[in-house]
Amino acid sequence: MREMSGSLSCASSSSATTTAGEDMASHLHAKANTLDLSMRSSHVACRLSSNDEEMALAPSSSPSPPCADEDGSEWRALERCLTASLKAFAVGASLRGGLSLFSTLASFRKRRSKGSAQQTSQLLKSVLKEAMRYGLFLGAFAGTFSTVDEVISALGGFQRTAGWRALVAGAMAGPSLLLTGPDVQHTSMAIYILLRAAVLASRCGIKSEHFGWLFHPLAWQHGDAALMCLSSSQILSAWILKPDSLPSSYISFLNKHGGKDTSIVKCLKELAFSNQLTHLNEVRNFYKTMDVDVQLDPNMSIPCSMVHGSQGCLSHFFWFLGQAYQRSLPVYVPVYLIPAIIVHRQAILKNPLPIFSKTLLGMARSSLFLSTYCASAWFWTCMLFRASRRCDPAMIALGTFPTGLAVLIEKKSRRMEIALYCFARALESFAICFSDGDTILSKCKSKAPKRLDVLLFSIATSIIMHCYAQEREVFRSKYLNVLDWIFGIPNDPPILQPPLVKGFKVKRVI
Repeated sequence: MREMSGSLSCASSSSATTTAGEDMASHLHAKANTLDLSMRSSHVACRLSSNDEEMALAPSSSPSPPCADEDGSEWRALERCLTASLKAFAVGASLRGGLSLFSTLASFRKRRSKGSAQQTSQLLKSVLKEAMRYGLFLGAFAGTFSTVDEVISALGGFQRTAGWRALVAGAMAGPSLLLTGPDVQHTSMAIYILLRAAVLASRCGIKSEHFGWLFHPLAWQHGDAALMCLSSSQILSAWILKPDSLPSSYISFLNKHGGKDTSIVKCLKELAFSNQLTHLNEVRNFYKTMDVDVQLDPNMSIPCSMVHGSQGCLSHFFWFLGQAYQRSLPVYVPVYLIPAIIVHRQAILKNPLPIFSKTLLGMARSSLFLSTYCASAWFWTCMLFRASRRCDPAMIALGTFPTGLAVLIEKKSRRMEIALYCFARALESFAICFSDGDTILSKCKSKAPKRLDVLLFSIATSIIMHCYAQEREVFRSKYLNVLDWIFGIPNDPPILQPPLVKGFKVKRVI
């Protein structure tokens, strides 16, 4: 009985203690909620107040806390915008300036005249001008995107606007392309960026549970090679048959790496359209300068003797491959070296050997791709000319189609990039060729916006930046690291950024 009464006494005592503890905890919790509501109201009042008007959101008895956290948030946003602008300017100026500088240094060997000093000065000025233009373009793009992103986040709330904020900021940053020059059209680049955006959008579509099956054909293993073959057929046939459909800089690139005198290309065009060979004497003079005696028939149907002189088709392929490799190496030195210094700058300081060995291997591999691409273009067309016993536009287009298979030499991660870049050029060239006739596209050409490239670029950057903010897993890690380094998009909302209060009209946000 004593034990039972003791147990009941302890239980009664414990129950009383628990009840008292619960009452005290409930009282303290209520006071904490009141204090927290007061602090939140005072903080919102501090954010939404202006110099001449205040909102009475907090009780008059509670003192308003200082807005030091708000000032810190503003400084964080300002620091992010300035940092993004400076980093993007450095990337744009170094990449464009580096590429232009390498091409200028390569041209120094060809300039031995007395006026070379003045020409060198002009070339260096043009390099600096190009570097500044592209630096300003990328700096303005990054600064505009970061600024619009921060402003929308401050006005509408970080979480509330997360789904569409980067979409709007990317579109508003697109017109920064005009800083590269008011009269310079970048249609090919805009199409390329738009294609990159389409690839990212398709990767997002593949993840969809309901519509993913629609995007599975886009994930074909060798889709990059097929796209490259289509692009090669249009670009190389346009280079021979309609060179004015390609940009002049691209024509210069093809003339150099095509490895043939312009008179040979002109004669091929005349032969394909069954015209008189008016440049045949120029071809003869070209081979004479090379100490090659070649017999050229004005009534030829197969242009092999005109393309490779006295060499056979196969022997010409291997000879051209060696020459083309020497021309290709200077192209890829800046393409690999400058990004490696920018992206892997910290790793280079610690252990440079792995980075530089990987860079040299990439240079050698890409140079082999470009040289094989150019050599196989002449080989495949010669084989088709011999098999069909004729030379016409259809044979040129078919003969340059398998040239795109050379992209298989490149790394898998680079194949789609190269294919999309060439496909953008091919689309622009095809549109120009198609619009010259009496077609629907030619009638719509006059109604197109004056700066169609800016419109396409804005659409593309809107999609890309939205994917960057919301679908980060569709990016490759190396690109994601560069974008994070430049833009620095926060993964969490800014500290002490309260949601907007319903029932109050915000006239000004400090």
